[in-house]
Amino acid sequence: METLGGLLTQALHLVLVLVGAPLVLGCTRWLKARMMGRRGASPWQPVRDFAKLLRKRPVLAENASAVSEVAPFVAVVATLVALALVPSFALGMAFAPLGDLLLVAGLLALARVALALAGMDVGTAFGGLGAAREMSFAAFAEPALLVSVLSFAILAGTTNLDLVAATFRDGQLGLRVSLALAGIAMLAVAVAENARIPVDNPSTHLELTMVHEAMLLEASGRHLALWEFQAALKLELWLALLAAVFLPFGAAPAGAGPLAWALGLLAWLAKMAGFTLALASFESAIAKMRVFRVPEFLGAALLLALLAAALLFVSTGLA
Repeated sequence: METLGGLLTQALHLVLVLVGAPLVLGCTRWLKARMMGRRGASPWQPVRDFAKLLRKRPVLAENASAVSEVAPFVAVVATLVALALVPSFALGMAFAPLGDLLLVAGLLALARVALALAGMDVGTAFGGLGAAREMSFAAFAEPALLVSVLSFAILAGTTNLDLVAATFRDGQLGLRVSLALAGIAMLAVAVAENARIPVDNPSTHLELTMVHEAMLLEASGRHLALWEFQAALKLELWLALLAAVFLPFGAAPAGAGPLAWALGLLAWLAKMAGFTLALASFESAIAKMRVFRVPEFLGAALLLALLAAALLFVSTGLA
């Protein structure tokens, strides 16, 4: 019976994240527009955009290889698999034994490499520059994420997401400065990984294009739809990951029934709505950042994660 419940919750989780990804992106854009005094597009506008692009055939450059055709599918599948491993409204889903934080980080790295290869495949200057900067940012973002995972592993004794969430939910760890530092580091990485930092050059207005959109200049049609959907999935993944690790309260325990699932679903929707509102508020309030400040931003996140791990090692050694 527990196996059947795990399969059912896993299927419901996949349906939930597939439907919720464009809605999270649309709500973030709509809230940001309202905060800036604009009407804003409907929260369902990304769904219409995806549907419109999926009906169009992609146009490839003459010197494009198979990488340009395969990379969007690899990125979407890797991100979707990672999202399937992150618990949402219930613990103990079918993929829970595989839900390791290191595996999630590896799948995100695979999606990033696919994006960078797609940007460099055609050989344009913008694509190569965007890919180079994307990987240079990853040199700070990935270590910060992995060191934060190390902190969770020291505290919970495991890197499995279900076990980490259960440990934090039961309150066995209490309030720790190291946990707060690791949380701030993960928040910074989440903001940077989803290109939510406003980056611009006031004189040329080209630096934003050179960072992320530059790698997608050659994408069109359903390939562009897949890249946009992958970005929406990644945004939802990071919000769900933060909710699972730092706000695991309300999630239905393993082996629970439909009533606990319904309560867990309401709690998860409330947490995602809160994160969406916080992200829109952050984007509306923060000033634009020069592109060379982004590595410094991620470097600060890495230092916070290292400080959290160092504090944990010291406290563990003294215990």
